[in-house]
Amino acid sequence: MKRGILIIAVLFSVQMFSQAIYEDERYIPETDPLVLKNLEEWQGKKFGLLMHWGTYSQWGIVESWSICPEDYGWCERKKGSNPGNYTEYVKEYEGLKKTFNPTKFDPAKWAKAAKAAGMKYMVFTTKHHDGFSMYDTKYSDYKVTDKDCPFSANPKADILKEVFTAFRNENISTGAYFSKPDWHNENYWDPYFPPFDRNVNYDPLLYPEKWQKYVDFTHNQILEILTNYGKVDILWLDGGWVQKDSPQDIKEYYDGKFAENTSKNGFIKHRAVDQDPKMDELVVKARQKQPGLIVVDRAVHSKNQNYLTPENRVPEKTLPYPWESCITSGGGWSYTPDAKYMTGREGIQMLVDVVAKGGNLLLNVAPSPEGEWQKGAYDLLAAYADWMKVNSTAIYNTKPIAPFKENNICMTQNKAGNVFLFYLAKEGENKIASEVVVKSINPKKGTKITMLGSKKALKWTKFADGFKVTIPESLLNNLPCKEVWTLKIEAINR
Repeated sequence: MKRGILIIAVLFSVQMFSQAIYEDERYIPETDPLVLKNLEEWQGKKFGLLMHWGTYSQWGIVESWSICPEDYGWCERKKGSNPGNYTEYVKEYEGLKKTFNPTKFDPAKWAKAAKAAGMKYMVFTTKHHDGFSMYDTKYSDYKVTDKDCPFSANPKADILKEVFTAFRNENISTGAYFSKPDWHNENYWDPYFPPFDRNVNYDPLLYPEKWQKYVDFTHNQILEILTNYGKVDILWLDGGWVQKDSPQDIKEYYDGKFAENTSKNGFIKHRAVDQDPKMDELVVKARQKQPGLIVVDRAVHSKNQNYLTPENRVPEKTLPYPWESCITSGGGWSYTPDAKYMTGREGIQMLVDVVAKGGNLLLNVAPSPEGEWQKGAYDLLAAYADWMKVNSTAIYNTKPIAPFKENNICMTQNKAGNVFLFYLAKEGENKIASEVVVKSINPKKGTKITMLGSKKALKWTKFADGFKVTIPESLLNNLPCKEVWTLKIEAINR
């Protein structure tokens, strides 16, 4: 197949595309010493916040996806006055800019809740696939600071600036989510051609000047963020289909996948298109602006994906590279009216499970059209806060220790050689068992074992294989936290 022709190779859904990469453990290590240093520090932070927010929050829909002409149930057009007419729907969707006015926007409140919950970094959507910029870009008028957006008159109109400032004030590292595809830009979806799917709607190899204009636009917007918005720690790029496809990539994701990516009526859902964003060039320019910048070119097998991002799932085992599970806390990625959030138990146990496997947890909270978080989000973060007050030392700057989990007990270790055992409450349990037996770890003779939140040394008995810790009645009746209890072993036999 010639490279100058649009490749009609059909892929899995985005989730399946990404999952294949993670399952295959395809990772190219970074070589920049400063990036490696920052990446190691990032791995020690363990817990972060992601926020999807844009004009789409007014309709409570799946971010930008309903304007993408693909035949998936999760991105059906259901809002607006005429969802059955695609052209009219897009006009009405883009008209949401004229009603976006989140007057209750208070990022300082968000930052304080995140800090209390133990979150050490955050990633904010500067622009999703629809192209609406949540910052004051000079390269587009489809932005929150444009005069036709009512919020532009608000002192907090430059939302990205306000968010970054609020979180930096709480000593939380900042990351910029940025969508590589921009469905509003005329050099991505050229008005001359109808959009076919999520991809550029013309062949970049046949129209190289047009594509170069789009690449320049994308680079300029990213560099604008990295120039005008202070210290940025992470550039988190979404839209992994915008990449330079190699023959091997096409072969891997095309073979045998046509049926899964075609609807019942034969409508092709999306293709693989060679659309090179010249990421190597961008990263060089980006690190001139922000030395040591961590770059996450999601779902693109290249040196510019400094860590991998399993989406809405936690891997089953430890992974041999830096990674982060990005997970929705309630509803979807974007604002969902009456969203049901994770319980404190679910959230805390997920964090422990991720950390025990060597990953970070990036938890998504979606602001409302008014600029508020729902009560369920605050309740969840408050549960994390109560638990982290007692157990954070077993989370931050730790690494996995084999076998990372035994039954309902997860494990981590720190640089000092201490080992932490997390007892995850089972169904129906509201306290740790009176006797905890572990077969895969052997404490050193005479070592001290305590429960975090208590100074009392616990009695333990060595077995031929493993050991048993006895939790006294006095401690069982006055446990320092809920949902997960942590035993600290000063030293183990290696």
